[in-house]
Amino acid sequence: MGRVADDFLSQRGWRNFIGLPSPRSEVGIDLPGGRQEVRSDRGGYVDLRFPNPGLTPGWHEVALHGPGDSHSSARVLVVGPDQDFGLISDIDDTVISTSLPRLLIAAWNSFVRTEQARQPIPGMARMYQRLLADHPDAPVIYVSTGAWNTYPFLTRFLARHGYPTGPLLLTDWGPTNTGWFRSGTDHKREAMREVARAFPNVRWVLVGDDGQHDVALYTEFDRDHPDRVRAIAIRELTPTEQVLAHGTAAGMEGGRHRLRAAGPAPLVRAPDGDLLYPPLRSVLARAGQDGD
Repeated sequence: MGRVADDFLSQRGWRNFIGLPSPRSEVGIDLPGGRQEVRSDRGGYVDLRFPNPGLTPGWHEVALHGPGDSHSSARVLVVGPDQDFGLISDIDDTVISTSLPRLLIAAWNSFVRTEQARQPIPGMARMYQRLLADHPDAPVIYVSTGAWNTYPFLTRFLARHGYPTGPLLLTDWGPTNTGWFRSGTDHKREAMREVARAFPNVRWVLVGDDGQHDVALYTEFDRDHPDRVRAIAIRELTPTEQVLAHGTAAGMEGGRHRLRAAGPAPLVRAPDGDLLYPPLRSVLARAGQDGD
């Protein structure tokens, strides 16, 4: 059994992209109040709001019924109305080393490399665990430009390396109606707006890296949603990672903890989670927000 599991976890990345979507299909979702009939979108995904699903705060297993006799299940997280602490995290180069967005490297990481060859960012899982030590029921939401096809791999990777369980907000893979590639920036922006709308009482710690657009997106979110951001933590890419991500080391903004957010929330920077945690804890404690 162990050999089978090891072989499965070592599968090549391209296998994640082999699947047949079921667009515009009727889907039944079993909830305490009865089965809710919904329809999947053009990509085969179900993304809907239920004003009163009848579920208590916490994780639940929900049964899904598709066309014919097909059926499956999904884990869903219900956030309590009294929860006021949460964590939004990027994935690429924040919790896992991917060297995005250079196209060839991204393709190599996504389609060729084995899952066991993917590396976590040092100290980030420990930082998340310490941040959540006094907030065990706080939601952790991962927002990434990665494709939904990689969801099984990402959930296994996060669990294997000690990251807290949380919903993943990913994007569809392939061309859109307007172009060959989706805008990762637009996807993240819209996902964070939806999170803010869904959980109006939560104030977030935003965690990302300086290899893509996280600094700009997070400060924009901070300005557009006053008093909804506790702090911003940015993992600094190494010079080598900056070259892989941008083709040049010029993307380095220099100076650990030098940059400060343009919005009201404090912003701290460091190369890994172990170095990020102390200044992040300090700014949270100064605001009376850290129970540690």
